[in-house]
Amino acid sequence: MSPSLLSLEISLPKTAVVLGAVAVLACLDLVARIRHRQARYALGVTLGTILSFGLIHVAAAIMQSDAPKQGQAIALGVFLVIVAWRLLFGDWDAKTKATVLGTFVFWIFFHVLVVKSPEDRTAHLIAIGTAAIPAVIWCTLFLPYHRERLSVVFCMVFAGMLSTIPILFYDALVRGGAELNFFLFRIVPQSFSSSAHVFVTSYTTGISPLQTSIISMFVSFLFVGIIEETSKLWVLWRAGRRYVTSIDDVMQMAVLVAIGFAFAENVTNSGYFLNFVREFLLTPGKQDWGAFLGNVAGRSILTSMVHIVSTGIMGYYVGLALFAGPMLQEKQSRGIRYRMLEWCHDILGIPKRDLYRRFKIITGFSIAVFLHALSNFLVSLPEALPGNPRTVGDLLHSGSGSPLNFVALLLLPTLIYVVGGFTLLTALFQKKENMKERGHLIEQEVIAAEA
Repeated sequence: MSPSLLSLEISLPKTAVVLGAVAVLACLDLVARIRHRQARYALGVTLGTILSFGLIHVAAAIMQSDAPKQGQAIALGVFLVIVAWRLLFGDWDAKTKATVLGTFVFWIFFHVLVVKSPEDRTAHLIAIGTAAIPAVIWCTLFLPYHRERLSVVFCMVFAGMLSTIPILFYDALVRGGAELNFFLFRIVPQSFSSSAHVFVTSYTTGISPLQTSIISMFVSFLFVGIIEETSKLWVLWRAGRRYVTSIDDVMQMAVLVAIGFAFAENVTNSGYFLNFVREFLLTPGKQDWGAFLGNVAGRSILTSMVHIVSTGIMGYYVGLALFAGPMLQEKQSRGIRYRMLEWCHDILGIPKRDLYRRFKIITGFSIAVFLHALSNFLVSLPEALPGNPRTVGDLLHSGSGSPLNFVALLLLPTLIYVVGGFTLLTALFQKKENMKERGHLIEQEVIAAEA
């Protein structure tokens, strides 16, 4: 064992103990499946506790280490974090999975509160309580379209909270200057803005610094969108696929994942609700409830709706992918043919159902990433422009008496995502084709293929 590994307090005995504990839990899970259904709750709490404390320990060791000199140890730590995150989404029933994920989320929040000072703890508690209000409101707006079991609702919201881990962990690696040495290759995480700037300047010439800055900003938001939407797509696929019987089910679960993600983002990002609490409520002599509620409302409405719209639309396409077989059969029965699909099938020899499924997932993911990046870009663009215009009048240099001076630039993304996005999602939820109950088709297709 190398000195770097020992300094991170990661040893073979500890690893063996953790692996042994997980193996014992796996055996208990098998017994619980056969004999005692109630034992699954104890299993969920135990497994969630082990994984949460393991991830906290490894992550803390990585962040406290001498990052540039311990590339192999940090690479091992990152690998263990990935394994722990993967174990959170085992193939359990909805109640067990919700128990595992809920326990994990509880201990993570508990750890964050314990290590903070009393003032920071108060700020976090207020931020958590404040962020929970819009999350509940959004849930009540979208849940009536298609009733779900309470265990499934909690499972998907918790999964959405945990889908913030990859982007937060990557950001921590960048801020810590970490290097990941995997023996055959080395990875040095870079900030999205610097990576985007290098990418843009490498492929563009003859443009002004302002144009370079604007393009780089949009590309950096694309990078962020790729990571965040990939994480949400993965947890949606892993946590919710077993419980869907219609396209509406998938859309609703995608919306719940987005709500969970937005809640965790509002709480964990120091520039959002925590900053609002500290600046407008906890600063002595400067309490401003109006400014606090205004910032919270803006963040809760626009930003949350961005996640809901982008991930909800992706959920629609994932639903089409999951029910690819019956969807194609219905189209064929109505005389609808996909020429491109047939052409790709003849050339590649891949079943039409698989081609259709991949195309829909790629399409939904691409739309989600673009919508996510576009929102961040529209909100951040005024900061990058000369003079930092706040209204359409400022942008067009209108006169002092122009009515355009009263039209905020933030009105455009608000109309697109809040009004347009909510209308689009409502229409998709109410579409009869999406409401049709189709059964648990993933398992049925596998059984049919094996037969």
